[in-house]
Amino acid sequence: MSLYADRFAGRTAVITGGASGLGRAVAKRLVAEGGKVALWDVNADALAEAAAEVGATHTAQLDVADAAAVQRAADESAAALGRLDILVCSAGITGATAPVHEYPIDSWQRVVDINLNGLFYCCRSVIPHMLANGYGRIVNVSSVAGKEGNPNASAYSASKAGVIGLTKSLGKELAGKGVIVNGLTPATFESPILDQLPQSQVDYMRSKIPMGRLGEAEESAAMILFMASEECSFTTASTFDTSGGRTTY
Repeated sequence: MSLYADRFAGRTAVITGGASGLGRAVAKRLVAEGGKVALWDVNADALAEAAAEVGATHTAQLDVADAAAVQRAADESAAALGRLDILVCSAGITGATAPVHEYPIDSWQRVVDINLNGLFYCCRSVIPHMLANGYGRIVNVSSVAGKEGNPNASAYSASKAGVIGLTKSLGKELAGKGVIVNGLTPATFESPILDQLPQSQVDYMRSKIPMGRLGEAEESAAMILFMASEECSFTTASTFDTSGGRTTY
């Protein structure tokens, strides 16, 4: 039982990457705290499983790098949920692990398409629904890599830095319109996305965390739930760290 059982009563949320990892953890807590959720994910099988476990009201199987598909999903989710109050953008991929001069161009393009362009498409499609209601909370999941950069992860680091810049710009645009926009910059945490990386890269990232361990998805989910709530009322265009001490600014 959540400590905040009714915190999201009457509120609705779209969660990208909602079939696994951080997105799924956020969805479970949102529903437990009284909200209704629409899960968006590219993996149809995982999406169906997550929807059943979480109790999702709506699902959309799509690639967030497809702008037209994102627009359709936003409109369909708004119809299914009745309104759109919250957007949590947690869909992302790591891409190749390689130095810049050897980095595969197709991997670079795919990482930027999903992590940055796709997040832009999601925000662009959902914001009009929020503006129509005069209320919204947007949480964009970035990474400490977007602040500090990880060697041999240039596409991921650059795309996540872009997410921070977009979040700061968008938060200022919407500051007087009832829509609050913040970002999360987590250090590496236990998640299926780690399966995309060689163990040496995971070990490197763990070594940079002063607490000496990887995070847990639930720890970052707790921070996201605050940012997505009405309690977060005077902070926008900012980022929150869940980094075990790695980032201090």
